[in-house]
Amino acid sequence: MPLVTMDAMQSWREVRETMRGFALSLPEAYEDHPWGESVVKVNKKIFVFLGVEEPTDRWSPHVGVKLPESNGHALALDGAKPSGYGLGRAGWVTIPLTGPLPETEVLLDWVEESYRAVAPKRLVAVLDAAPPGDTTG
Repeated sequence: MPLVTMDAMQSWREVRETMRGFALSLPEAYEDHPWGESVVKVNKKIFVFLGVEEPTDRWSPHVGVKLPESNGHALALDGAKPSGYGLGRAGWVTIPLTGPLPETEVLLDWVEESYRAVAPKRLVAVLDAAPPGDTTG
């Protein structure tokens, strides 16, 4: 997995927005704002934590995804860690959006993996039936 710096790829805001847009394109996905941060859900279950819009002293740009298959791969990233509140035990990984990141394609694959881990089987079937590149079903 080639790593590129944010300067070489795009700003963390652009990465976050690309991940958000892709997540929202998945069948029946929608955005919600519990606890003042942005998340994307399917069937009332979160599959991507996008954090708050603007960093603060206590918050830095990051995303959280559930990765039952790619957990170890994601945790190998500099600064990545199991998600807090016990979510890490269930395969959730928090990935900082600052510093070196995998290519955008890898991040989007992780968003899809998280969706597949959380979405009902009927929606995963809709995703699988979509033509390549079309996530709208």
